[in-house]
Amino acid sequence: MDLTDPTRAVTATLDGPVLAVLARSGKPLTAGEVASQMPRGSEVGVRRSLARLVEQGIVRAEIMGRNLVHQLNRDHVAAPIADLLAGLRLELWQRLRRTLGTWNPKPLYGYVFGSAARGDGDSTSDIDLLLIHTLFPGDADPRRRSSGLGDRLVGVAAEFGSDRLTPRQASKWQRQVDELHRQVRAWTGNPLQVGLTMPAAAAPCGRKSLATGSRLPSLPPR
Repeated sequence: MDLTDPTRAVTATLDGPVLAVLARSGKPLTAGEVASQMPRGSEVGVRRSLARLVEQGIVRAEIMGRNLVHQLNRDHVAAPIADLLAGLRLELWQRLRRTLGTWNPKPLYGYVFGSAARGDGDSTSDIDLLLIHTLFPGDADPRRRSSGLGDRLVGVAAEFGSDRLTPRQASKWQRQVDELHRQVRAWTGNPLQVGLTMPAAAAPCGRKSLATGSRLPSLPPR
């Protein structure tokens, strides 16, 4: 799936992203305003697309002041499809949240980062996910590490204590990660890249990624 313009999974024309822009806006827009929010296409192309959509009745055009503005016709039988097009990326994040919420053992936190989070990837881009997990068997206790990691790390380590997965739980965790790879490929066609880290390693290892990423809602410890 093109992570910059997920509507390409449904249509290669500009009609898809035009409908998505109008569905998200919730207010009348000029052709220029629509074009400024488009992930692709020229203003000329947007005007042609709007004209086609007006002809089909799914978009309404009217004069407002001196401008011709366009708005999604929410009474149209196809209007729900425009909403679906507008929410494709959000649907991916929601599926990830729901899936991670069913895990046992659960991750402590999940972050999407990289091109998927920024919305500038394409159909060949990986979907990068960082999962912060409870200690695996053999992992060092983060509370015994140098205080130079900073207050944030100490706070995280203190919050989650020294809980540790059993070998059986660690094996189940890996099976869950493997299944998530399969699921994301099925949902999008894109490969999933999962980074794993302990709480105390999260900030130094992923600070840039976490700062630019989209945090999934925190999940309760197992």
